[in-house]
Amino acid sequence: MLEIRGLRVSIEEREIIKGLDLEVKDGEIHAIMGPNGAGKSSLAQALMGHPNYSVKGSIKIDGEELVGKGADERARAGLFLAFQQPQAIEGVKLAQFIRKARASLEGKEELEVEEMLKIQHQLEDYVEQVGLTKEFLKRDINLGFSGGEKKRAEILQMMALKPKVIILDEVDSGLDVDGIRQVANAVLSMKDGKRCFLVITHYPRILKYIRPDRVHILAGGRIVKSGEEALAHEIEEKGYEEVLRS
Repeated sequence: MLEIRGLRVSIEEREIIKGLDLEVKDGEIHAIMGPNGAGKSSLAQALMGHPNYSVKGSIKIDGEELVGKGADERARAGLFLAFQQPQAIEGVKLAQFIRKARASLEGKEELEVEEMLKIQHQLEDYVEQVGLTKEFLKRDINLGFSGGEKKRAEILQMMALKPKVIILDEVDSGLDVDGIRQVANAVLSMKDGKRCFLVITHYPRILKYIRPDRVHILAGGRIVKSGEEALAHEIEEKGYEEVLRS
């Protein structure tokens, strides 16, 4: 379970998130929507522990406080962020990175050969599910990838690392219709009641496939309106201004 209480996020003394409370229980999918500049991506970065953000309040996973901990400690606690703009890492192969990350999450320097082979077989299965080819596993992370391929690679990492709390930041940007459907199916394949999801998006396209339990509108650094899945469709039909006036 992800529990956020009284969260305030600042960068260079400018407050972006101005007091946010949110609880996402195991098995639930919550969507955060909002107009440009609402603070959605800043929220995602702050939850993951980006060092440029100053954070006050509480962020807990299953009762474990994350505020004051680094991104590596948050990842070990079960937090995962699929970035809006994934960075390329030259010289590090995608499969190599995932194996190293799995080892780190298990508190090991390296995995045993049997575990490495098991993960390799899993990756070969997962990579097809997200619409990539096995060749991507041998390529440098995101180097020369298209926008959509970067997003698919992020979802591949999510499937392989099996985190407890999954944050998806604009994961549908750069994807065509088929890509959105494949990514959504990959996300839903992990919905087993043992983990929770926070889907941050500007448009409700992906929410037609990943059907959220709750939808929250973030505006001015605060959650100003919450509702069920129908709220996302209302936003698509009427736009943010009209929905927020109602």
